[in-house]
Order: sequence, then structure tokens, then C-alpha cells
Amino acid sequence: MDTLQTINDVPVLMCAAEGGTIAGEREALDFIGNASYQGAEWAVIPVERFDEAFFRLSTRVAGEIIQKFVQYRVGIVVLGDISRHTAASPALRDFVRECNRGRQTWFLAGTEELRERLTRGSA
Repeated sequence: MDTLQTINDVPVLMCAAEGGTIAGEREALDFIGNASYQGAEWAVIPVERFDEAFFRLSTRVAGEIIQKFVQYRVGIVVLGDISRHTAASPALRDFVRECNRGRQTWFLAGTEELRERLTRGSA
């Protein structure tokens, strides 16, 4: 079950690890709608919820999904270990590094890292 939490005065929708797979724009819009409805500024989605195609940049799935979040002004956090994906793809590793420099899309290992990010006022 998805839960709305406030972390350092920032409303965050913590999405459950169980549930449907995010494979494209349609599923992304469902998450965006839920986050917006609940008043969340960020949607935190466990890595397990993403289709494998998300981590292959050549499919453009990641770009399509992230673009929807940007368009609707909801931050997205991909939460969990993606090391097997980044080890296999220098392009993905670079993409993750660039995203993590920004203020809209983060790839984070755990909730403690999320708390630190939101504490620093990066949100």
C-alpha cells in the first residue's frame, strides 16, 4: 500500500514494493495522479516496480517515464539497488549520475539517502 509521508516538511508518496510494473507512460501517469491527489511533491518508487526495459536506455522507456514526471512537476525517486544495471551499462551509469545532480529525478539506494537529500534542501 502506498503511503503519504512527510520528510523534512516535504510530502512524499512512498510506493509499495508490491504491485503492478511500471512499463511506460500509462503506468507513470497512474503514479503521478496518485501522488498529485495525495498532495505529494515526490513519488518514491522501489526499483522492483520498474520493468527491465526501464534500465536499458536504448528502449527509451526511462526517458518517457521521467519526462511525464517532469511535465507534471512531481519528483521521482527510483529507490533501491540498481548496481547490476549500472555495471552492465556505462550509459545508464552516466544517466543516473546526471539525474542525481538535478532536482527532479533521483536514483537512491535507500530511505536514509532520501532523508539526507531532502534535508539538504535539494528538493
